Parts: sequence; structure tokens; C-alpha cells
Amino acid sequence: MQNDEIGKIQLEDFHEDIIGKAMRGLGIGKNEMAGRLQCERSEVEAILYGRVDESLIFRMAKELNLDTEKLLRSARKEWCPASSVINGLKQFNMPFGEMLVNVFVAWDDHTKRAWVFDTGPLAEPILDFLNQESLLVDSIFLTHTHRDHIACLDELRKGARGSSVYVHEMEAMDGCTSIREGFQHRADGLSVEALHTHGHAMGGISYVIEGLDKPVSIVGDAIFAGSMGGGMISYEDALRTNREKIMTLPDDTVLCPGHGPMTTVGEEKENNPFF
Repeated sequence: MQNDEIGKIQLEDFHEDIIGKAMRGLGIGKNEMAGRLQCERSEVEAILYGRVDESLIFRMAKELNLDTEKLLRSARKEWCPASSVINGLKQFNMPFGEMLVNVFVAWDDHTKRAWVFDTGPLAEPILDFLNQESLLVDSIFLTHTHRDHIACLDELRKGARGSSVYVHEMEAMDGCTSIREGFQHRADGLSVEALHTHGHAMGGISYVIEGLDKPVSIVGDAIFAGSMGGGMISYEDALRTNREKIMTLPDDTVLCPGHGPMTTVGEEKENNPFF
């Protein structure tokens, strides 16, 4: 269930997903896109099913305000982020229906106090790891409350006895502490600050962690490697908050998304067609 070979976790999105998210976000349907490009609807549909027609993809990128070269790089499958291995940070990549969802555990090596970010669908591998490493969960932090990210919250909370659960106040849940942007928490050598990166979810939070080998941000579904979560609440807000709050972090900041492999701010600046 758990993928220990972090570098082999596949990208969540390719060009067809990116184009589809941008079209939905901008409210551009297949017929309208075909009209703008003076092509057949079937040609647009073929791209959305994964066909690589570089001329058409280039023109679609222009209509959708996507970076053309980065989108073509996605279509050619020329890029994936470099593997990130950080002491005191563990990635779990677990199945939820037909998708894979990430959970991250961060901990202080000296005191063995740990934080869990989201829960995914399966508590057992997370609890097994915590037991094997003799880690004591101090807190569980939720990036948002979509089902795939909190499916085993009750089970994990029961297994990690005494831990607090934090969630944005706009997605308040019983038994959880509601927080907002600017919330800070410290556990020994680690500190975390909450950023409200909404758009995909009303209460989407990115957590910036200091105290590990490198600066780290747990971004949930705000950004994926080479893509981003669909702007289900507001595409405009999703783009804006990502640009203002995540892409302005130092380039070496490791981004830990809700799906797909870890990446960095610097790599996203070079390869993400949305930015």
C-alpha cells in the first residue's frame, strides 16, 4: 500500500488534465474551444483524452493562459521532479478508489514527537510506522476535508491517542480545533505556520514547516508537481493564492502535495504550466 520508492511516484497530471482543469476553471466548454481554434470538437476531445498534437496543444495553451513550453513539456513527458529525501519526513502514497493520495509524517529526531498531515484512507501503515520509529503523535493537521484526505481520521485519532486535530475554521469539524491563516505551532525543534491557500477547497491550508533539513510546505491539493488541484471553489482564487503564498516561498522549499510526487518551488517555477 505504501510506496517507499518516493522517486517512482508518478505525476498526478499530464497535459490533458492540465488543459481540462483550465477549461473548467475558465468556463470554456469543448464547443467553445473548438470554435476559438477553428477545429472540430472531436479534436479538442482527443487532446482531453491524452492525444499529443503539439500545434493544437500550443494554441489551446494560448487560449487558457497556460505557459506553452511547460505544457508541451508535460505532453512530451519530459520532466518529473527530482527525488526528495529529508530526514524526519515520511511520505505515504495510498490508494483511494482509483486514485492515490499522500499522507506525510514529520518528526523531531531528538524527542520523537511527530506531526501527521492528512490521513488518507488507511491508518494501519501510518500507525505501524509510528510504532516502529517510536514516534509520539503531537498533532494531526488537515489540509482540507475532502473525503480522500480524511477517510481514516477517526481510526488514526484513536491510534494516536491524545493528539490534537487542526482544520481551517471554514471547514470546521466536531472534535477538531479550528484555525485560520497565521496559526503557528511548535513541537521541540519543529515549527509550523498555516497559510490559507483556498480555491480548490474553501478551507484549504498549506503548512510551512521549519526545523527539518530543508524548508518544507505541505500543500495538500493546492499544487501538484507540474500542475495544481482543480479550482473547485474558485479557479481564480486557486491561481492567486498559489502564486502569492506558495510560489513566493524560497526556491529550495520542498512541496508535499496531496497527490503525486514531492517537488520544489524552484522546479515548479520551471515546469508548472499554470505559473
